[in-house]
Amino acid sequence: MAHSHDVLILGRGIAGAVLAETLLQRGLRVHVFDHKRPGNASMVAAGLVNPVVLRRDVPSWRALEMLDSAETFYTTLEQRLACCFWHPLELVKLFPGEREVAQWERAMQDPITSKLIDRRAQATMDAAPVNALHGYGTVHRCAWLDVPTFLDAQRSQLLREGCLTEVEISAQEIAHLDDGVRIADRTAPCLVRCEGPFADIPGLVPVQGEGLTVRLPELKVDRALHRGVFLLPQGDDIYRVGATFKWDAVWEGPTAEGRRWLLEQLTKLTPVVPEVLEHWAGVRPASADRRPNLGRTAAHAAVFNGLGARGVMLAPWCATHLAEHLFDGRPLDAEVDLGRFA
Repeated sequence: MAHSHDVLILGRGIAGAVLAETLLQRGLRVHVFDHKRPGNASMVAAGLVNPVVLRRDVPSWRALEMLDSAETFYTTLEQRLACCFWHPLELVKLFPGEREVAQWERAMQDPITSKLIDRRAQATMDAAPVNALHGYGTVHRCAWLDVPTFLDAQRSQLLREGCLTEVEISAQEIAHLDDGVRIADRTAPCLVRCEGPFADIPGLVPVQGEGLTVRLPELKVDRALHRGVFLLPQGDDIYRVGATFKWDAVWEGPTAEGRRWLLEQLTKLTPVVPEVLEHWAGVRPASADRRPNLGRTAAHAAVFNGLGARGVMLAPWCATHLAEHLFDGRPLDAEVDLGRFA
């Protein structure tokens, strides 16, 4: 039969939004079904892009490859949507002790890590009211994706193009045809489910993260800071603070315990007393081995999930890889193939 679309997408968090744009750039006819549900991490995501695992000072998974893909994707998308949401910045790690200083110095000798970090002096940091008795190191090529601005701009564009329906879709409303799928009056040979932590797929491990939005008028820094938690500048003396990681009771929302812990960690970073403006929580769709989950689940259905805490950085590469698999016949990388959990 002649289908109305080439791909139907279920869900428009970071994964669904990035996949939709990737497929549209290929000239495919795409329709997205989305219904925002409480707890979705994309609705409260800070959007920090950081290529270094700061607990061990090592590059995150395929850091340079993911960074190149993310930077190209989001800057190109800014032009299509006529909106600014990709903000390059540096991240400064404050060292709590000499052990962390030594670890950083060793990391600077690694040929890959040395492309991402240094330990140069910065006048702005030296003048800032931060707890840096043992000094600090800088991570390059970080960025902040203003996720709400990105999602709002894309929503407006998709609605104008007739590519978005904002309604909850139940399993009973998805008809599986011999040559594709149907949802309402739209059909396609492929359905990609991007349902994040709400999905029921092998290997998915939902993780709750809590954070705060605070005002710190005396701080005056224009880069992200890290010591136990990250501190991400938003402009006008507003910062995002996060985040916690919790694997049980992930849907209970913001907690008093989480707020206390975040404020305690913030005092280790700066002596400035914060004004708390918001306490937020979201559930990340992580996977058991901390790798994305991509692949077909049936002849006409696929999954794009498991992006975890680094979803903003991983999504563009993963979306391109999945598109090449579905439409060009490229084999999936074994590290992201959903079949590894079979």
